[in-house]
Amino acid sequence: MHLSQFHYLPLAPGFFSILIGLFVGLVVVLLVLGALRHAYLSLGVSPRTAMLLLVASLIGSYFNIPIAVLPPEQVQSDKLIEFFGMQYTVPVVENLAGTVIAINVGGAVIPTIMSIYLLASRQLWVLGAIATAIVAIVLHWLADPVPGVGIAVPVFFPAIVTAIVSLLLSRTDAAPLAYIAGSMGTLIGADLTNFDKVAGLGAPVASIGGAGTFDGIFLTGILAVLLAGLYHRRPSPVQV
Repeated sequence: MHLSQFHYLPLAPGFFSILIGLFVGLVVVLLVLGALRHAYLSLGVSPRTAMLLLVASLIGSYFNIPIAVLPPEQVQSDKLIEFFGMQYTVPVVENLAGTVIAINVGGAVIPTIMSIYLLASRQLWVLGAIATAIVAIVLHWLADPVPGVGIAVPVFFPAIVTAIVSLLLSRTDAAPLAYIAGSMGTLIGADLTNFDKVAGLGAPVASIGGAGTFDGIFLTGILAVLLAGLYHRRPSPVQV
């Protein structure tokens, strides 16, 4: 399998454009309400950094970093797989003996780095761990192995579960908690703890944070910004 074959949109183009539309709509709504700068500062980053973060997540979702290959099995190629109303892309593959395990840049690498930053800058180690554990347990229960794709969760469930958990734990820190728990809870609960279910699904690439979970992770990022606009907190002294 050539390196270029690892890179593909995690969703069918029409569904991926919906995520782009939601992102643009979020920015427009916050601009109209005059809450864009406050929302991002409450989240813990500057407006420019937060905008770049969400854009980078969208762009980075196209790229997967291969880290391992499972034992040989017949894999699917060049298909659209539907699950819970969403369509996920199965890439065109050649000369691939088994499922490749990869890490998605936009759905795993960027959210993990941002979550660690928020944990450290807001000192949310305890609350962050509790919120992440709860979200991970719930999403582990909701996750399904999908042939040709890997592990998937219903698109809106990560955001819904994360919103409830973060608001119950802390109103003032709901925004950063939502980003941390939504990102890390989905990665741990849906992808990592279901790793043993990937073999036999015929997925050419099982991407951690990619197809099956990226849409839910991205929506929790949008949720975090919305919560930041609703619940006020004095910004941290240093904003990146």
